[in-house]
Amino acid sequence: MRWDLRPLGATGLRVSPVTLGGAPLGSMPENFGYEVAERDAIDLVRAVLDSGIRTIDTANGYSGGRSEMRIGKAIAEHGGLPDDALVITKTDAQGSDYSGERVRRSLAESRERLGLERLPVVHLHDPEFHDFGAIAGPGGAVEALVAARESGEIGHIGLAGGDVRVMRRYLDLDVFDVLLVHNRWTLVDRSAGELIERAREKGMGIINAAVLGGGILADRTGRNTTYGYRPAPAATLEAIERMRGICSRHGTDLGTAAIRFSTRDPRIDSTIVGISKRERIETTIEAATTALPDDFWAELEQVVPGPENWLDHSQLG
Repeated sequence: MRWDLRPLGATGLRVSPVTLGGAPLGSMPENFGYEVAERDAIDLVRAVLDSGIRTIDTANGYSGGRSEMRIGKAIAEHGGLPDDALVITKTDAQGSDYSGERVRRSLAESRERLGLERLPVVHLHDPEFHDFGAIAGPGGAVEALVAARESGEIGHIGLAGGDVRVMRRYLDLDVFDVLLVHNRWTLVDRSAGELIERAREKGMGIINAAVLGGGILADRTGRNTTYGYRPAPAATLEAIERMRGICSRHGTDLGTAAIRFSTRDPRIDSTIVGISKRERIETTIEAATTALPDDFWAELEQVVPGPENWLDHSQLG
């Protein structure tokens, strides 16, 4: 199926409702519990480039650059990136170094690996793990990204991270064009609600990632008890179990509902879903477009755990 592409905020770029998440493609068994061979990753990206998914997300730091390299090889084997396809990447601090010089090296590495002369969108990646003053101050990562945008080396600057309180500080710098949140706008965690509203008011593009909460919302066994890389609160586990029952009564499954929750939100321009097997391309597209009745969503809303169970339970404060 071919989707009508959506505007990515005010950037002038257009994205598909689903974005291929490139983190698993570099093979990170420590995060995902399985390995992905290089040939399989390349073939999957080539299949995506022939599918309705027109947007790919990756990062300089995923598997030490292997994700970008494999995506770049797939693009080359495909004969180049199709005109309607978009690859988005992220900077890598390489440990604790989030200096402007490190960002400039990160951009050069990404261009070389992906085989792209110009990077259309580059996110400042996970800044909450570093000192705000160093990143946002003179000679820091933000200054380097703004300079790269002004020179045309990159098209737009994104902000990709977790903790919404820290993300708010960066958002208020008013230099970012796109916001990427992860694990914080899902069926069971609404931490990013106010942040998304603020970004939308600024005309930013909105990308939602980790809508499966690190896998727990796709787990049919009930054995997974971690959400967003942390032990899930008892209330969250209870809500997930009740949601499974609601999904079953409506003839669907929780993984489908988790993806559709994001793609049906008119504020979300694209939803990132990690895919490592070719057969999951079409099933993901199906999940993203599944028609589910209003009463189904109303039932789910009745069992959403309270804010005290969210990753960032104090929200923006």
